Amino acid sequence: MPDAETGAIRVASPAGRWVVLTTVLGSSMAMLDSTVINVALPRIGKDLGTDLAALQWTVNAYMLTLAGLILLGGALGDRYGRRRVFVVGVVWFATASVLCGIAPNAAVLISARALQGIGGALLTPGSLALIQASFHPDDRARAVGLWSGFGGIGAAVGPFVGGWLVDGPGWRWVFLLNVPLAAVCLPVALRHVPESRDPHAHGRFDVLGAVFGALALALVTYALIEAPGQGASGAVIGAAVGGVALAVAFVRLERRRPDPMLPPSVFASRQFTVVNIITVCVYAALGGYFFLSAIQLQVVAGYSALGAGTALLPTTVLMLLFSASSGELGQRIGPRIPLTAGPLVAAAGMLLMLRVGPGSSSVSGYLTDVLPAVGLLGAGLVTVVAPLTATVLASVDTARAGLASGINNAAARAAGLIAVAALPLLAGMGPEAYRNADEFASTFRRAMPMCAGLLVLGSLIAWATVRKPPVTADEEKPRPECTVHCGVVAPPLEPAQEETRDQDAD
Repeated sequence: MPDAETGAIRVASPAGRWVVLTTVLGSSMAMLDSTVINVALPRIGKDLGTDLAALQWTVNAYMLTLAGLILLGGALGDRYGRRRVFVVGVVWFATASVLCGIAPNAAVLISARALQGIGGALLTPGSLALIQASFHPDDRARAVGLWSGFGGIGAAVGPFVGGWLVDGPGWRWVFLLNVPLAAVCLPVALRHVPESRDPHAHGRFDVLGAVFGALALALVTYALIEAPGQGASGAVIGAAVGGVALAVAFVRLERRRPDPMLPPSVFASRQFTVVNIITVCVYAALGGYFFLSAIQLQVVAGYSALGAGTALLPTTVLMLLFSASSGELGQRIGPRIPLTAGPLVAAAGMLLMLRVGPGSSSVSGYLTDVLPAVGLLGAGLVTVVAPLTATVLASVDTARAGLASGINNAAARAAGLIAVAALPLLAGMGPEAYRNADEFASTFRRAMPMCAGLLVLGSLIAWATVRKPPVTADEEKPRPECTVHCGVVAPPLEPAQEETRDQDAD
């Protein structure tokens, strides 16, 4: 079997197909649970007698631990083996999914969702890192395109599968679905995926940094979710202030530690930094959209859970057909055009969702109101997702693939987390809004332009700052570690590195 560290595997080979299958299965588990839950929320709220805040926590408990620990998960994979940590994450995720499926009340469900996020933090960065470390440099863009396309299907097909399960055997099977996926993924990973690790990974793990980051997100999320019900109470204000203070402390801590979870040196690449900012804009918009649109289709437009999931299928089809080609196109023409055009097209789709209302559940209503919106959204995602992911990974050395994918995934999940927490507050959505069609419709009309605005902002940033095609780690040597904050001595720059540094500085 080819050595993963040499990056010798080709996509068309049997080994390449096994690696893609394994990473898609694993990441699809995490992606499914980030979207499948949205269609089930109205039924979960009814069965468990919860308000909107509990539904937000059902979504965000998963996102919170995923975003807060995903950097640590990437570091664990780089140190102890990406396949090993990936396999542990799959087992952990499947076990937590069973706990979600048997939860007797909202408190247990939310706790189990938080455990799911821990499993996701182990397997999600490992999937991308395995691709980047295993495949030949010429095939990486196509492999990432296949991963993002088929993995994106996991996210996009979630509402359909969730709707079918909710209307059939019940919402608990939304979580139990992960068990057979894990049963297929585990033996394939152990038998066919080569192990890889970062030979330079050393030192202690930054557990304190992970705790600070997770607590900062938790406190800010608590303040945003509880503010509509509690107002400017002492608990809400205290949580907000504490969250911001911990975020500042986290940044200062990472600058001073010799082995930080979030090394400042990785942001020396201007393109890596910019693309992560674009990621925040795109995934904040998507997080808010998926949370609210599934409820809008059911509560306001009158769709069943299955009908709402089916209505969103065009996005799945477009991702299936065109994501791999989009990754290759981004490699040929550079990331600037896809990262500029994709968010704009997706923003247009979100604005068209404003047409969805009480008459949209008929065939003609679907064709005129829902289909154009989800079609444009899908076209936008096809354009932006694969080039976005490929650009992030190509901006760093292959040995730091786990760290890079962890940072990018953390940015995406944290963005979605904050969006789900903040949008109901910003749109004036009350605790019982999801039970009242008129109230939810009015707040939905205020929320969708906010989501579209985030996509437009991401597009403008891409147009203004992304200039060069992604440079693979095989074409450019990694930058020296930061001598100011990281406490290590940088080696002398070679002429090629000096030229690259000067170009980035310009």
